[in-house]
Amino acid sequence: MRTSLTSLLQRVADSRNQVLSVIAVALLLLLTGGAIAGTAQAATIGKSSVEGQTFTIATDTTWAPFEFEIDGELRGIDMDLINAIADDQGFTVDIKSLGFDGALQAVQTNAVDGMIAGMSITDERKGTFDFSNPYFDSGIQMAVAKDNGDVTTYEDLAGKTVAAKNGTEGFTFAETLGKEIGFTVTGFQDASDAFNDVTSGNSVAVFDDFPILQYGIETGEINLKTVTEPERASSYGFAVNKGQNTELREAFNEGLKNVVENGTYQGILDEYLGDGAPDATKISGGVVTLGNEVIEDDGPGTLPKNPLFPVDTPQDKGSFVIATDNTYAPFEFEQNGETIGIDMDLMRAIAANQGFAVDIKPLGFDAALQAVQSGQADGIIAGMTITDERKEVFDFSEPYFTSGVQMAVADGDTSITGYEDLAGKNVAVKTGTVGATTAEELSTEYGFTIRTFSDTADMIAEVQTGNSVALFEDFPVLQYGIQQGNGLMTVGDPIEGGEYGFAVLKGQNADLLEMFDAGLANAEDTGVLDTINDRYLGSEEESGQLGFFELVVAALPSLMVGLGYTLLATALSLVFAMILGLAFGFLKISKNLLLRGIASTYVNIFRGTPVLVQAFFFYFGVPAVTGISLDALTAGVITLSLNAGAYITETVRSGIQSVDPGQMEAARSLGLTRGKSMRRVVLPQAFKIMTPSLINQFIITLKDTSLLSVLGFAELTYQGRIVIASTFRSFEIWLVVGVLYFIVIYLLTVLSNYVDKRFNK
Repeated sequence: MRTSLTSLLQRVADSRNQVLSVIAVALLLLLTGGAIAGTAQAATIGKSSVEGQTFTIATDTTWAPFEFEIDGELRGIDMDLINAIADDQGFTVDIKSLGFDGALQAVQTNAVDGMIAGMSITDERKGTFDFSNPYFDSGIQMAVAKDNGDVTTYEDLAGKTVAAKNGTEGFTFAETLGKEIGFTVTGFQDASDAFNDVTSGNSVAVFDDFPILQYGIETGEINLKTVTEPERASSYGFAVNKGQNTELREAFNEGLKNVVENGTYQGILDEYLGDGAPDATKISGGVVTLGNEVIEDDGPGTLPKNPLFPVDTPQDKGSFVIATDNTYAPFEFEQNGETIGIDMDLMRAIAANQGFAVDIKPLGFDAALQAVQSGQADGIIAGMTITDERKEVFDFSEPYFTSGVQMAVADGDTSITGYEDLAGKNVAVKTGTVGATTAEELSTEYGFTIRTFSDTADMIAEVQTGNSVALFEDFPVLQYGIQQGNGLMTVGDPIEGGEYGFAVLKGQNADLLEMFDAGLANAEDTGVLDTINDRYLGSEEESGQLGFFELVVAALPSLMVGLGYTLLATALSLVFAMILGLAFGFLKISKNLLLRGIASTYVNIFRGTPVLVQAFFFYFGVPAVTGISLDALTAGVITLSLNAGAYITETVRSGIQSVDPGQMEAARSLGLTRGKSMRRVVLPQAFKIMTPSLINQFIITLKDTSLLSVLGFAELTYQGRIVIASTFRSFEIWLVVGVLYFIVIYLLTVLSNYVDKRFNK
């Protein structure tokens, strides 16, 4: 029933990303042994064509009664149904709880085989997904507080305020109805916040999917009552990527038919929805049962038209690329593959409230600033303090958070009790922050040395290891980190800091800035902003830490995804680098002065400048001049290809020139042309000489992919930083990352040496 970010995700998941994802997975499986060969053979007889196979299925995380967790086990209508169908059809499912938007992305990039997450079947989504037959017909219902006897019909809402979850059909229905009757709709990021708004008396009613309300009332989790019959809405379906996994979808349809006929599905519905459960045999049939009301339908796959309810109304205010930091909890950090935090929740809530879509790009703070300035992003929200200096470059929204700077030291360190104890010592700060500015001002007075870092996680690790005795950071970041067990404690009171704002490039995207301010005002008036802040800053209790092996198990999936991207970037870069190296290598030994000059210029430029500078040039500089945007992978591959190609050029030149000139003369004396002499006599000997240098360059290029993390490219180092940002376990995570790099490089070295011995005997 949710439409938030769907249209954006459909545009992002183009065919190129699908191909790259397949290549990355294939490389990863090749590296780790790929022990899944047996599952590729589908049975030709038996229950279905997918019997014996295992499929990865994505789902939401907290959307009771369809998917939710009880005692560590994922339960719900969707979960029980997919398992029942799997049993009926003889296949196995591996459930991945990713969140609704994360599940959509996972299907579109082929990271999973399908998804089941209370997903409405709409014409818009059919452009990206292939759906099963509908397995649930939903509807929108109104609920009020249990003791409210004044609101029993829609007309009773006139002049009042109602609540709904942003991005849902319930919100769209309430907005449309509100214009006709004359009431105000307050949007919330979570359904639970909308329910609480009603029980607290701020809103008189809430609109949501009837099964959500039915389950909450049945279990006593929400203190509400329904007062209207459900309005007909969309049907839910199981989805696969368009044109793929056809046999899985067909098996789902066949299994759904069977579990409906044998009564298994009715039992599942009854378990979660009680007396309000619909008749499983009438879902998407000639008659649709909603709660206790029977509504005539137009037949399978069609929806009755309701003038008050435009289903999945597309957002018409545009789509915007929003850059952000990637390791700045609690404002932005990654958890379970999704970028979350105060800034992220607020940005998405405002987008839903104002009717535009956002594509979040977690790049790191410095890179995010450059992305906006170069036109790679439309705006930035990253705990960014509004300053007069920044106002020269950016236009800011109204402030959404007032912060302050605080000093922190290692937990248990009693030697630092005030600024005067910092004299002669090192203090860590993060580049471009108010904390850094504050520390610089204090260092002049108290005589300490400043050490600057690009990530909060690196700054914290600096203090944990004792290289610096203290750090300066925004107090909410410290508060959240201490809750998560980052090993620090605050000293003294916060120094009054600045205000955070959303920013666009000066003089541009004025409409986006205006919509942000309007949405922010709504969020402040309705309490949504306070709810979001409380979600991340409300608790003062410190969370328990995972053990080392528990941490590794939790972090390994993300790290392996990063490893796959590392191998992909390395493979592509080496292919193009070899082509460039061979071409310019021959130019270097040419007798033509111009050709040698071109080759020498290329080599001198790319061997004489740092890889990081080259990466920034292609990712930020080229788009700023040409207007042609490059994604992180493309810019990274171009950078590594040109850089490695320059070194391979010299390897090719020296290899050819190392062959005794007499070999060429002897070949020519036998009547061979210069070209044939080079190809058949000189080059085979030159490649034997070049092989060790080429192997070394391959390894260097693989390690250089770690530099692409500054562009937001999700390779292994980037994923390590993401995990550290939410766990604050630098030593353990970097140890695991180092081991993974070592294994890959060791295997690459063994393979290269084998090839060398095999072909250069």
